[in-house]
Amino acid sequence: MKGEIDHKIKHVAIIMDGNGRWAQGRCRPRVWGHVRGSSIVSEIVEEAEDLGLNALTLYAFSTENWSRPPREVMTLFTLLRKFLLKERARIIKNKIRFKVIGDITSLPKATIDLIEDLEETTRDHQGLKLSFAFGYGGRSEIINSVNKLLKSGKTEITEEDLQSNLFFPEAGDVDLLIRTGGDKRVSNFLLWQIAYAELSFTSTKWPDFTREEFRGILYQVAGRERRFGQIQSVDSLAESHKMARVNRDYIDKCPPQVQ
Repeated sequence: MKGEIDHKIKHVAIIMDGNGRWAQGRCRPRVWGHVRGSSIVSEIVEEAEDLGLNALTLYAFSTENWSRPPREVMTLFTLLRKFLLKERARIIKNKIRFKVIGDITSLPKATIDLIEDLEETTRDHQGLKLSFAFGYGGRSEIINSVNKLLKSGKTEITEEDLQSNLFFPEAGDVDLLIRTGGDKRVSNFLLWQIAYAELSFTSTKWPDFTREEFRGILYQVAGRERRFGQIQSVDSLAESHKMARVNRDYIDKCPPQVQ
């Protein structure tokens, strides 16, 4: 890999915002911004591979986006299909594991077939875990996970249970959430997975987002001290949880004497 990022940054999620405003600022229809923005996706995926990331999740269409004008919604559907057709060979060649998370039942059947075929073809790939959040909502994902567990007969649910029943548990927790377009909110995106994520908000609208800015954000965040509740830097939330269990076991066996 070229210029791999610090190993602590494994999973990056991006809210690709600002397409419509980018187009309107150029006196163009909003859909023009989505078309332009779709061309940026391939470059960012390539950069994620070059940086040695384990996972990249892109927010393409939320459950709330159904309220947008029908023409804009249909354009997003078309752009997803075009991406799948254009990038299928490269995804397979580069051993990328592809996944769409969310409710895709309202997509055209031909597009659903493309998604399911690519997911099945790449199921065992060991490269970048690339997921598109489409028809996605973070609250819905958590509810879906809980309902699956209840149907399986679970009466008590642990964090591990819920995590393992998310849409793409193999992607793991998010280490860095990036939002383009200037807004500073998470918009119901990966609510469970971003519990300890670093956040980066840029005023750059998605159609102007570059590989160079992406790389710069990752290197800047890689330099932050991430403690996950501890008093010193650790590599991950899982490591912090492991240490917490050790400490609790010790305290349970040897409770401190109150002076």
